[in-house]
Amino acid sequence: MIKVGIIGGSGYTGGELIRILLNHPNAEIDFVFSTTRAGKQVSSAHADLTGLTNLEFTENVNLTVDLVFLCLGHGNSTNFLNDHSFSNNTKIIDLSNDFRLNDDAVFQGKEFIYGLPELFKSKIQKAQYIANPGCFASAIQLALLPMAKAGLLNEDIHVNAVTGSTGAGVSPSGTTHFSWRNNNVSWYKPFTHQHLGEINESLTSLQENPGKIMFLPIRGNFSRGILATAYTTFKGSLEDAFSLFQDFYKEAKFTHVTKEPIHLKQVVNTNQCHIHLHEHENTLLVTSAVDNLLKGASGQAIQNMNLMLGFEETAGLNLKAGVF
Repeated sequence: MIKVGIIGGSGYTGGELIRILLNHPNAEIDFVFSTTRAGKQVSSAHADLTGLTNLEFTENVNLTVDLVFLCLGHGNSTNFLNDHSFSNNTKIIDLSNDFRLNDDAVFQGKEFIYGLPELFKSKIQKAQYIANPGCFASAIQLALLPMAKAGLLNEDIHVNAVTGSTGAGVSPSGTTHFSWRNNNVSWYKPFTHQHLGEINESLTSLQENPGKIMFLPIRGNFSRGILATAYTTFKGSLEDAFSLFQDFYKEAKFTHVTKEPIHLKQVVNTNQCHIHLHEHENTLLVTSAVDNLLKGASGQAIQNMNLMLGFEETAGLNLKAGVF
């Protein structure tokens, strides 16, 4: 059993990590760090864990722990690592955007590998430091990577993706509280979302100068999950497209291509990504669905941990969707 620490355990991603790790066959939680809830039981922030664990939040950090997850706000992981020096043997998985881009990947001599298993599995297996992908970035990249690998993203790619309110984090804001979000839909950050940088870097690692992504993020009136639709010019047949995608993901443990139309409930509460293809007049529509807190964050972080440490890739992640 490896010893694992969680920095920032009172938020949504920290809570999901705790839930998975409590039932992981190869890992044990050593500490859950929180400055705002130190001394309180973890269940005080995550009520569904009542009776399942006696873990308490702490302000003490074990700097020699086997692996640590950083679940801090964007920009705060660098500050935390400046203030805390983990041992040279400690593996780090960061869930913020601090180290995702190539220009930010080396910090204090640590090289962070971009943690998208469907693209960089072999690098992740050898890595000590991982930059976990963003939620929108995961859904959109998984929808587009096979076409980039085939050099087929030659024109603009139009992406519309709707996300649940948990994507905005646990701290309340004007656009996340129930009275505003319920029975309401709105767009935000049109064409400028911060995840575009990491998406473009992944695509260009497969295809030089891919088409421009025109991304419109949508706030949904539900709690969790992302449904992304991406469409661009495609001159092959629909069967050609399915063959392309199925071949690309033939070894993927959690990404599945289906000929049946998909919906969000299929993947919520799981680490799965489901993909469906539809063709219309030389335009290919790719729909992808993920849980923003799992495949888009904490579940993918555990998947990366499994790969880094040589565990079964699916360990702790055989989770059930709630489709009814």
